[in-house]
Amino acid sequence: MSDKSFVRTEMLGEQAPPLTEVGIVKWMRANLFSSVSNSILTLIGIYAIYYLASHLVPWFWYSIWNAGSLSECREIREAAYGDVPSACFAVITERWNQLLFGFYPQHLYWRPVLAFVLLFVALAPVLFNNLPRKMFIFSAIYPFLLVWLIWGGTIWGPMAVAAGFVVGWYAAKILGDRFGAIAAVGGGILAAIIWWMFLAGPIAGGLSSVLPIGIEAVTSKDLGGFMLSVIIGVTGIALSLPIGILLALGRQSNLFFIKSICVGFIEFIRGVPLITLLFTASLLLNYFLPPGTNFDIVLRVIIMVTLFAAAYMAEVIRGGLAALPRGQYEAADALGLDYWKAQQLIIMPQALKISIPGIVNTFIGLFKDTVLVVFIGLLDPLGLTGAIRATTEWNGIYWELFVFVGFLFFICCFSMSRYSMYLEQKLRTDHR
Repeated sequence: MSDKSFVRTEMLGEQAPPLTEVGIVKWMRANLFSSVSNSILTLIGIYAIYYLASHLVPWFWYSIWNAGSLSECREIREAAYGDVPSACFAVITERWNQLLFGFYPQHLYWRPVLAFVLLFVALAPVLFNNLPRKMFIFSAIYPFLLVWLIWGGTIWGPMAVAAGFVVGWYAAKILGDRFGAIAAVGGGILAAIIWWMFLAGPIAGGLSSVLPIGIEAVTSKDLGGFMLSVIIGVTGIALSLPIGILLALGRQSNLFFIKSICVGFIEFIRGVPLITLLFTASLLLNYFLPPGTNFDIVLRVIIMVTLFAAAYMAEVIRGGLAALPRGQYEAADALGLDYWKAQQLIIMPQALKISIPGIVNTFIGLFKDTVLVVFIGLLDPLGLTGAIRATTEWNGIYWELFVFVGFLFFICCFSMSRYSMYLEQKLRTDHR
């Protein structure tokens, strides 16, 4: 009988995989050290992180939060920690109200705070569709309530402005039933402009003399800080989207006059820097107004920022319209829908869904561009950092103020980005 001792007669049990093939070691080999070049880049990155952390962590860790000036902050640091890098965030503790509210009267801080809280209530039915539709009534009222809370004065002024939209809507409805959509749009806009230019002021003044209902007035020169950025940014975002939609549709119109106006407006705005438009709003616009006209500087800036963002928004939405298959337009025609019904029910919802990343990107860019108002004399957060650094108490401080302002903008921009991702995921129709 031959020897068969080399034949295994029993099975080996399961053994754990090598340490290099599981867990964090495997991940590091696959992602950080998969090749020579990748390993070199990883080591450079680790050194860069170490270098930054070794300087930033102590700077934050030994930070001073309670002091009356930069020199006092340094004295506290020397007594407590010695000669170590240390952030003097005491400037934030002392000047946070100025960075947030500018020169707004302190006893009236409740008004911008209330307006900011009500902003989320007004946006809730717009951002989330599972809320009662009746909340849209407050969303429509909120812009006029915001103006009254921030600037104060008589309540009849914002109400007279709101009445102009009602007048325009009724004029458009009457003309639309008789002469068609174009006459309705033109007549509604003309009726609202006539109301605002010739009737709103006298009517508001008359009602104010009879029933003087109002709150303490605040001038635009007292607005500033992050509050000013929020006012300009939110207003520009809210107005630029519908105007951008109309411009995008007008650019694709078959009517030569409408198409020419929209194309000319979009190309002109996109070819001019925003700072140029802001200087136009600040300096040149008064030369084209009647003598004695008091056109609020913040309102002028909001108009220019809105028009600037609307031009870019129009191109973003036009890209969404161009991405739709031709069959969607043919399907709308096959259902017998007119132009506006087709846009409302079939075309525009799909185009806006495609354009969500570009729309939110434009919104974020618009919100960050609000800091440019510092060049025309409005004290936004960056402008106030310069004013604070010019004082004797805080002369020489830099990074602490910029870190605080950057953190505020990051919170707002990051929130818009997260909502964009939530909305894209919610509107996905594929099942991958």
